[in-house]
Amino acid sequence: MDGHTYSAHVGRLDVVDTGRRRRWSEDEKLKIVLESLQAPRQVSATARRHGISRSQLLQWRRVFRAKRTDSAEQQAGFVPAVVVAEPEPPVPPPSASIGGGEIEIEFASGARMRITGVVDAAMLTAAVAALSGGRPR
Repeated sequence: MDGHTYSAHVGRLDVVDTGRRRRWSEDEKLKIVLESLQAPRQVSATARRHGISRSQLLQWRRVFRAKRTDSAEQQAGFVPAVVVAEPEPPVPPPSASIGGGEIEIEFASGARMRITGVVDAAMLTAAVAALSGGRPR
C-alpha cells in the first residue's frame, strides 16, 4: 500500500543551524547601550549594527537606567560631621593704619584705579571724575 498519493516521502533532510542564543557580557551590553545613547534616534541603527532587536536594546537601556538610579540612591546619605576648632582671626600687619584699606575701581572705558591707605574724599572725587571723563561735583 505504498501507492498512497498523499503520503509524504522525504528524499533529503537538511538541518539548518539557526544558531544558539548569544550571550552578551555586561561590558558588551554597557558598550552597546552607551553607543545608543550618544545621539537621538540611535536605537534602531545601533541594534541593527550589533545584530540585536530594537526591543532587546530598549530592555538593556531600562536595566542600565535602573542600575544607575539604584547606585545613585545608595550613594545618597549622611556625611559624617567633624567638629574642628575655629581658627584664630589673622593679625593685621603692623604697617596698616586705622581707617586704611584698599579700593579698586574699574571704569567702563577699561581704566582701573587702585587706592590704598587713607584718602581724602575730595581728592578721590577729583580722581574719579578725571578718569571717567566727567567733572568733579
